[in-house]
Amino acid sequence: MLRSYRFARPLLGAAATLALVLSSSGSVAQSSSPAASAMSAKDRQQGAAANPQLIAEFGGAMTGPQATYVETIGRNMAMQTGMSSTRSDFTVTLLNSPVDNAFAIPGGYIYVTRQLVALMNNEAELGGVLGHEWVHIRQQHAKKRQSAATRNAVIGILGTVLSGVLLGDGQLGQLGQQLFGQGSQMLTLKYSRGQETESDNLAIDYLTKAGYDSRAMSTVLLSLANQNALDARLMGTNNAVPEWSSTHPEPGKRVAAAAARAGSQVRGVTNRDTFLSRINGVMYGDDPKQGTVEGRKFTHPDLKLTFDAPNGFYMINGTRSVSIGGQSGKGEFSSAAYAGDIDAYVRAVFAALTQGSQQQVNPGAISRTTVNGIPAAYSTVRVSNGNSQVDVTVYAYEFGATSAYHFLTMTQAGAASPFTPMYQSVRRISAAEAAAVRPRKLVVVIAKKGDTLQSLGAKMAYTDAPLDRFLVLNALTARSAITPGQKVKIITY
Repeated sequence: MLRSYRFARPLLGAAATLALVLSSSGSVAQSSSPAASAMSAKDRQQGAAANPQLIAEFGGAMTGPQATYVETIGRNMAMQTGMSSTRSDFTVTLLNSPVDNAFAIPGGYIYVTRQLVALMNNEAELGGVLGHEWVHIRQQHAKKRQSAATRNAVIGILGTVLSGVLLGDGQLGQLGQQLFGQGSQMLTLKYSRGQETESDNLAIDYLTKAGYDSRAMSTVLLSLANQNALDARLMGTNNAVPEWSSTHPEPGKRVAAAAARAGSQVRGVTNRDTFLSRINGVMYGDDPKQGTVEGRKFTHPDLKLTFDAPNGFYMINGTRSVSIGGQSGKGEFSSAAYAGDIDAYVRAVFAALTQGSQQQVNPGAISRTTVNGIPAAYSTVRVSNGNSQVDVTVYAYEFGATSAYHFLTMTQAGAASPFTPMYQSVRRISAAEAAAVRPRKLVVVIAKKGDTLQSLGAKMAYTDAPLDRFLVLNALTARSAITPGQKVKIITY
């Protein structure tokens, strides 16, 4: 979130909701849609136009050997689809994003985040995920879902061309649209169960054609399910992130179906050693240039600021905003254009919140204060949310003549107090504090004699649940054995 440059677009942009997800599986026959139609000139034009925006929304494109490796595997899988015999027709991007994510847009563009790649344990799993995304393009799933949905004026080109995400980042960028019932179709336009099953099934077939072990689709889905469960537990949500704060799916429901289909396929290679050598050293978790979340603390070393989420709340760091969620409220921290008038800034955030809605919000008088020496302004407005009332608060901070940041929060009417400690926690950080924020990276190590799950887990650069993180990262269980010479992944600084 909050890369160290000024934003050129409002907080509540449509692309902040790129969190369409894989749904649970069901039984479906393969589509008979002709592959050639999946790569029309119009689709290519739309994809080329949307590609730069998508890359920017997800932290930018990575370059170097790791990105080249992912691109090679992605194009290899694309060649199994029959959409084109020209490798250059397909664009594969490794994104600098700390969320488990993969998605595709028509025209031959697919994307996978470094975080999701880090969760994988072999090349066949990477091929399965990328193959799954190619199927969404080949079978024109996005077009079919949109043709069945009610059109919405909020949808722009990104809503038109977006075709799917493996795992969402739970961003709350469309908080205002949700409040007033004007949500973009992108919030609800999920693939059908049949489409997801078709993508899983065809991806398994593509793995076999490419010479990979077809069981990789089920193993990567199992890792995703385990990561989801761990994330939920670390957030304190009892294995169920609130519906309004996350679009994460339940991939575990598809594991058995994928494993059953793979059971009839010829066994191929996994290329585990090659995969581990190629991803060794990849950044893991938050990129300090986008700010970092450590427990309840968010710190941005470039912008020299920090704040703490309230007790009982969790944070999810995005490219342009930090989402804050809990049972008693939700919100986000972000930025918008600032011209030196903090009152006007607060009003502009409220105006953006209701843009395109018939219901307008007048924040009335703006209150002024100072928080840890920082000029601040805020206002709370009570609005209708269906049959109930909610309080929407904008709390803004002036960090310079041309820079300001703000919280946008929503709670039940009269219950806004849990966020007060968060508003008061915003402060500037020193150069020393900024320098102490370092990126984590994935390192492949070879187990030595005497190494155990516990000893290797203790090397993880986390104070919370290091062993659990190690197990999920390596697709291991508490009963797994470690043998000398075994390669495993750990996270370090």
